[in-house]
Parts: sequence; C-alpha cells; structure tokens
Amino acid sequence: MTAPDAPLAPRLKKLIRQDVQSMHAYAIQDSAGMVKLDAMENPHRLPAALQAHLGQRLGALALNRYPDGRVNDLRKALADYAQMPEGFDIMLGNGSDELISLLAMACDVEGGSILAPLPGFVMYGMSAQLQGLKFIGVPLTADFELDEAAMLAAIAEHQPSIIYIAYPNNPTANLWDDAVIEKIVSAAPGLVVFDEAYQPFSSRSYIDRIAGHSHVLLMRTMSKFGLAGVRIGYMIGPKALIAEIDKVRPPYNVSVLNYECALFALEHQAEFAAQARDLVEQRAQLLRALGGLGGVKAWKSDANMILIRVPDAAKTFDGMKARKVLVKNVSKMHPLLANCLRLTVGTADENAQMLAALKESL
Repeated sequence: MTAPDAPLAPRLKKLIRQDVQSMHAYAIQDSAGMVKLDAMENPHRLPAALQAHLGQRLGALALNRYPDGRVNDLRKALADYAQMPEGFDIMLGNGSDELISLLAMACDVEGGSILAPLPGFVMYGMSAQLQGLKFIGVPLTADFELDEAAMLAAIAEHQPSIIYIAYPNNPTANLWDDAVIEKIVSAAPGLVVFDEAYQPFSSRSYIDRIAGHSHVLLMRTMSKFGLAGVRIGYMIGPKALIAEIDKVRPPYNVSVLNYECALFALEHQAEFAAQARDLVEQRAQLLRALGGLGGVKAWKSDANMILIRVPDAAKTFDGMKARKVLVKNVSKMHPLLANCLRLTVGTADENAQMLAALKESL
C-alpha cells in the first residue's frame, strides 16, 4: 500500500502537464484565532433575525433536485441591481474565478492571448496558462497608474483576445484614469473585461458606459457585497456575446443554496448597503491614521483594502501575525510591490487592533 503522503509515482507524473506540475496551488492562510484582514471579506455578519429567516428558507429547499428556473430569478434580480442596459444579458459563475476561466476557454483560438496590467489579480494570468494561452503583463507606473504608452504598444503588438481592466485594481485598490481607459477600449482588437469586484466600495463604475460598446464585458462578484462564502459571480455584456460564452458554462454551476442566499441578500440589499457605507467610513479613518505613522506610505483606495509600503514587509507581517492580526504580504508578487502589505478594512474594533499591531511591528 502506498503511503498517503508519498510523492506522485513517475508513471502518474507523466499524465500531468509539466507546466501544471511547476505551478503552486492558490494558497489560503491559516486564520484560526486571528483577526482576519487578509482576504477583503466583508467583516459584518447578518443580524440574528435575518439569519433565522435565511435558515428557514434554505431548510425548505429541495436539495434532492437539480437547480431549476429559480436561477433565472437571480439573473433578473442582479440585472436590476446592476442597472443592466437594454440589449444586454447576464451570466452567472461560481464566483468570478469561474467566469475568468470560462472566458479563457471560450476565447482559446490559435494565436489567442490575454493582456492585463501588473500587479493585478493573479487569476488573469493563471487562467491563460491553464488554457494554454499567452499572457502579456504590462507593468503599471511606479505610483500604480496605467502606463498609457506601454499598454497601447502591447495591444498593437500582441493583438490580445482579452484585456482585463480591474476597476478598482487588486492589490493596489485604485481606480485608473478614465481617458486612458477609453483609449484602451478603443484600441482593443478583442474583448475588454472590466472586473468590478469591489464595486460596493467604489466611487465609479463602468456600467454607465458599457452600452456604447459591443466588445466590452462587465464582471462583478457578490463576495465583496457580503457573500464571500456563497460564491456568486456575474458578467454583463451584449446578448449575442454572452450567449456564445455561456455555451462553455458547466450545467448547474450555481447551486440551489447559492442562488437562494444571493436572492435573499438582494431582497435585503439595504442591510448590505449600510455595511458597505460603514466600511467606506472605516477606510477613511484608517487612511487618516496610516497617514500619521512614520515610515508607512498608504495609497488612496476605492476598495475595501489599503495598500501600504513599510520599511521591511516580512518583519512587519511576521510581527503582526505574532500579535494575532493576519494581513496579506504582497511584497513578492511583483517588483513594484516591494515591501508592500495589503490591509483589509474591517470593523472599527478590528481596525484598531490592526493599527496597534502595525505600530508595534514596524
């Protein structure tokens, strides 16, 4: 009998793609007993009365049946919530991650490629690699703005199938110049995907301009809305375009539990909107406090995270972790992020603990 932790047998290694063997799985930090501020989650729980109400609804579902037409009720509710324009349609995914993977699958044509600014969300590059597409990363400027000349030159040279514009960006948390974005949209030979994962906390959205384009998609998630554990992503685009991409979506990719939770949340969206307003206020207070810390540079944020640069990211991260506060050390993700940490905006109490741990760990 083979030991459970034995290395993969050579005959089985031959079956796994070499590039996959060289990859690292997406790492999730152990957060037991920690103030968890590493993953841009909404820290607020549902009020007790809503918890009980939701529990009753979920308990009454027919879990013995496949998901049914109720999923279309969620599509309509999300379209209304997002103020989707006429002539557009909406597609659901098991989180935005699945939608990113499905886009790469649908656009996997000979010579196809995916382009995105860096540093950015790791799944853009990973989806390209797993689908065998070329990935072109275009570095941002030193202050994390789009490099207009470099972006337009890369588009002209590589003619990418998909361009991702995270709006705002992860992990830098900033929105980019609209004039530059419009030049990129005009120059794009293929699709432009606006990833608005952090829309509940952002001062701007591209939804107001999407109707003027036949090649632009807008992608959002309910994770930052407050349902990170429910895994609902959605993508809006022209009907004909969505119809083609939807053909590669697995059947029943959204479970009955997921879509019922999402419908419930949209029925009580005022509660979640209040949570988002609180986090925006907490973000402002955090930025003011960080501005008074010597040796710390904090960048303006339009998301529920703040990027900071400290003298020694590893030392500060380890010090905060020792004080039971978990943030994200992004300093190794890209040279532009040297000595940077990403702080999730939490509750007032969590933020106070984070600031105290940060001060003691610098």
